[in-house]
Amino acid sequence: MNQLNVCLTPALIPLYNVEDYIVVIIDIFRATSSICYGIGNGAEAIIPVSQVEECAAYREKGFKYLLAAERDGQVVEGFDFGNSPFSYTSEKVWSKTIVLTTTNGTHALHLSRQAKKIVIGSFLNLTSLCNWLKKQDENILLLCSGWKNNFNLEDTLFAGAVVEQLKDIPFMLDDAAIAANDLYQIGKDDINEYLKKTSHSERLKKLGIEKDIEFCLQLDLTTAIPVLEGDKLVKLS
Repeated sequence: MNQLNVCLTPALIPLYNVEDYIVVIIDIFRATSSICYGIGNGAEAIIPVSQVEECAAYREKGFKYLLAAERDGQVVEGFDFGNSPFSYTSEKVWSKTIVLTTTNGTHALHLSRQAKKIVIGSFLNLTSLCNWLKKQDENILLLCSGWKNNFNLEDTLFAGAVVEQLKDIPFMLDDAAIAANDLYQIGKDDINEYLKKTSHSERLKKLGIEKDIEFCLQLDLTTAIPVLEGDKLVKLS
């Protein structure tokens, strides 16, 4: 029987043999939401990098890249934008390649590079992601990006939403998957209201970007599933 596991923080990734899994990267506020939205809006590719310096280095390359860098919820000075989904509209990203570094999401992705496959999850593509996962005869690891290697509520609740859609398939759930699904049962009737209590929501509110939070909690705005191919996230065909 295949396993459906939840890793509650990137700090726990060493406990998993990621090469045995399809890994779903989750960073609801806001990286994976913006990645899904951008790929859905026609971005040719998004190149995730760990460090701001790696992102900046693409300025020297011949091809015109859009450079996106976020740290502690804010756009890094000198970059085109950060990880607000409102920066990933079709008008801005259509046919473009974006180089992206974020506090949490790209960090989690780079720790998972040995996985069988890496895909990106958000509420914006929840149903299409789950429908695709149902067809894969593989172990699945839902990796919550958290906040600077700490646990967070929003990523875990989303993992629970995925478990909810997959749990009728004969997966073996670990305790973290069961706990994430229990959390989802508590919050599912009004996810926006439930997640207002999260520490990351408070950080974003202080930056005056509550609209980003509301946007990231919308269901099924896109059917696009970003998948890592080489060093680029592209639309799963």
